[in-house]
Amino acid sequence: MPSVPPRVLVSGPVAWNLTVRVGALPEPRPHTVLADGWSDGIGGTSAGKAVTLRALGIDVVLRTVLGEDEAASHIRGALERPGLEVVALPAAGRSSERHVNLVADDGARLSVYLTLPDAVEPPTARPLADLLAGADAAVVDLAEHSRRVLAAARAAGVPVWCDVHDDDGVGEYARAFTAAADVVVASAVRLDDPAAYLRARIAEGARVAVCTRGAAGALALAADDLGEHWYEVGPAPVHEVLQAEGAGDAFTAGLLWATLAGEPVPRALAVASATGGVAVAGPGLAAPYASPSTVRALADRVVVMAR
Repeated sequence: MPSVPPRVLVSGPVAWNLTVRVGALPEPRPHTVLADGWSDGIGGTSAGKAVTLRALGIDVVLRTVLGEDEAASHIRGALERPGLEVVALPAAGRSSERHVNLVADDGARLSVYLTLPDAVEPPTARPLADLLAGADAAVVDLAEHSRRVLAAARAAGVPVWCDVHDDDGVGEYARAFTAAADVVVASAVRLDDPAAYLRARIAEGARVAVCTRGAAGALALAADDLGEHWYEVGPAPVHEVLQAEGAGDAFTAGLLWATLAGEPVPRALAVASATGGVAVAGPGLAAPYASPSTVRALADRVVVMAR
């Protein structure tokens, strides 16, 4: 009898983005910049996780906010695939989230938010308890409408995963998310002491905390009944980096996929690095390239060292 695939609730933002490639981010002065290329496409941290998880064989319910505009139609079309259900709250003002992203050759990015809609939760919205029923995990991304999911998932006994991006460990916005999380993933870009940040997350109650470090890999701390365990995670050895967008979302998705498959923490971290590598080596949200076999093969070449 075939096994039932894991099921994950992802809650957070999706967007329809104009991405403009430039050699370097513009200087803060009036001048003209010639683009190297541009494209319209699906974006948003929760979209990146949802499509990658689905490509890896996990059934996904994506709870997000959509308007009643052309962008919403594009977003729904880009997310349409078997095993990925979109549950959309209406957007106040009826406009979907949209960005203009300037992306430089070195991976630096400047995002201009054209619209950032608030969610409207009508009485007819599907209850969170229903969305969480049978879920193996809840990925709760930074968004106002996601805050209710934190408490609902904890009450339902569903493990909470939070990707808090460039959290500095001091600002208040991410604190409710890290405090509720069983697993925390953050970028080290704004952290003077990533190790101290990871210790603080474990002290808050997380069992695994990871700081991603771009081309330098990642640093991770895991806690269990035997104590704390540090890991240095190497980058995935990919031939060419086409773009750096979505690497963190893919890393988190790969880590979750491997964890739900019962992999030990070091192997799960290798899989996470490999999934991020697949993302940067492909165009856009590179989920079609994130097949289980491709990720596993690349993970075999990722170095994970205990500290």
